[in-house]
Amino acid sequence: MTTPAGLDVLVVGSANADLVTVVGRHPAPGETVLGSDLTVHPGGKGANQAVAAARLGAATALLARVGDDAHGRLLTASLREAGVHTGRLLTGGEAPTGVALITVGAAGDNTIVVSPGANARLSPDDVAAAREAFAAASVVSLQLEVPVETVSKAVAVAVAAGTRVVLNPSPPAALPPEVLAACDPLVVNEHEARLLAGGDAGAAPAGWAAALRRLGPRSVVVTLGAAGALVSCAGGTACVAAPPVTAVDSTGAGDAFTGALAWRLARGDALPDAVRVAVRVGALAVTRAGAQPSFPTAAELA
Repeated sequence: MTTPAGLDVLVVGSANADLVTVVGRHPAPGETVLGSDLTVHPGGKGANQAVAAARLGAATALLARVGDDAHGRLLTASLREAGVHTGRLLTGGEAPTGVALITVGAAGDNTIVVSPGANARLSPDDVAAAREAFAAASVVSLQLEVPVETVSKAVAVAVAAGTRVVLNPSPPAALPPEVLAACDPLVVNEHEARLLAGGDAGAAPAGWAAALRRLGPRSVVVTLGAAGALVSCAGGTACVAAPPVTAVDSTGAGDAFTGALAWRLARGDALPDAVRVAVRVGALAVTRAGAQPSFPTAAELA
């Protein structure tokens, strides 16, 4: 498998089919509610971030696993249509393509349950076989919908290649110190920040970021939904406001943010400047339904 020269972003992570229904309100435990007709969209945090970066003009590749099934073919087609290099998209084995079961509320908020499928089979050996892609990329973007040992291997390979590491620890999990030390930045939402920072971090984003910095990352970005984001790095801490929008569906908005952030960092932006672009991309993404279908192009961003 070949990797294009001058790669901006290599995303290592998950590729899922998103099965989505819309409800008037989310059910309480033990309760049944009626939803809309089921729709199927390409998704997964890894595939989402790759598509988000590619649509904005980044030369992007995805290292992921899908099953030899209809959902896998849907994902492969959507990635290629967005301009993502799919030479590192692996197919094979008996595991089906991962699936995310998504319920979207009337206000655009969502709940998600992920069945990993083939994502759980993305291995450290797969990472080792893709060293060429790590060396070619300016930024490697990672999440935690694939095994933690695979993420650890990807970080080690990226560090050895001198490639910048962006990590979104979602869903949250304990990470080795060497993984945290490589993050520049660690990108978390409010829930992830509180969980990973621990009980002594206080109730404000600046406290969460400070507690997370003490764990070892070179920088931290806390996404705050409609309030924008907070950046904490060697240059200080700053809040970045998001433009006001009417939210339709928040599915994938965090991935749109992270994909845009990786794109701008690959192009040489300072972290605060990259976050300013990323909050605009995330805000645009919530104004349309679905994950990948909602991600803006560079022309729409302009």
